[in-house]
Formats: sequence, C-alpha cells, structure tokens
Amino acid sequence: MLNNDPDKLLKKRPQLIHSENMKVRSHVQREQDDWVVHTLMLSDYDVPFVYKRKQRYQNLSGARVNLSYYPSRQITAGLAFEIMKVVRLRRS
Repeated sequence: MLNNDPDKLLKKRPQLIHSENMKVRSHVQREQDDWVVHTLMLSDYDVPFVYKRKQRYQNLSGARVNLSYYPSRQITAGLAFEIMKVVRLRRS
C-alpha cells in the first residue's frame, strides 16, 4: 500500500511527480469491468489524469486537488495517447 506522505513517495520513486492545488476542469467516471475509471482534466493541462477506484466518487469538477502521478501512454484504436496515471489524490 502506498504511503500517504508525498515526500516519502518522491524519495522512493524518483520518476513520480507531485503537484499541489491543481484546479479540476472536468471529472468523468465510467465503469470498466469491476472498476470505476476516473478521468480528470486539469486547468492549464491538455493531458488526462486517470485513476481507478472500486466505487463511484463525488464529482471533483471545480475542486482543488493535490496529485501524485506518473507520465504514461495509453493505446486506443492503435494510436498512442499520453496520460498521467494518478497514484495519490487528495482534495486541497
């Protein structure tokens, strides 16, 4: 299980990125198998931030959040798209 302290996470995983007080433009939730996939679009970013949960969550549109994430790629219909894979999300 991941630690709740972002500084400890960043020391253990140098490729991890941590951002604070980011404003959520949109939040979409969709079911995929037994998971609910959440996609966040943040102000000043053109890349989706994606994470999974077992259940639906309150809508984060307009909220400020702190995120820890990895840059990643997702292949859809044979095309590679850049995404950010969220490993830690907290409201600011």
